Amino acid sequence: MTVNFQPTPLWLDLPEEHDYPAAESYLLLTLAQAKVHEVVSALRKAEISHFKAKDIFRASGLSLLGVSNSHVEKNLKKITKGAALSPLLLMRFSALGKVIIADGYHRLCAVYAINEDALIPCKIS
Repeated sequence: MTVNFQPTPLWLDLPEEHDYPAAESYLLLTLAQAKVHEVVSALRKAEISHFKAKDIFRASGLSLLGVSNSHVEKNLKKITKGAALSPLLLMRFSALGKVIIADGYHRLCAVYAINEDALIPCKIS
């Protein structure tokens, strides 16, 4: 009998401080600076919520990056070594009926590669 062991990702309780400027940098590509400041401030105050990896992908409309992507590969190595990942930062874009992954896209892809049903901690505004 063959048993395939899939590591369970570990998560930090809160996003790392450097995740917020990363989210801001990304969001500035599509939103005005005042709106970005408002969103990032809301993300800092938001409680942690949990969503399945596959549902985040469906809501974002993004494509899955393969495990050969260097950033996804780096996060997969962290998972297999038992290092905790930072929760994702998400923004609801109601006008488009989508969620924007402001920070954590590569972490999401790595977790999805292991288990698409995995619950991922997120802050969402």
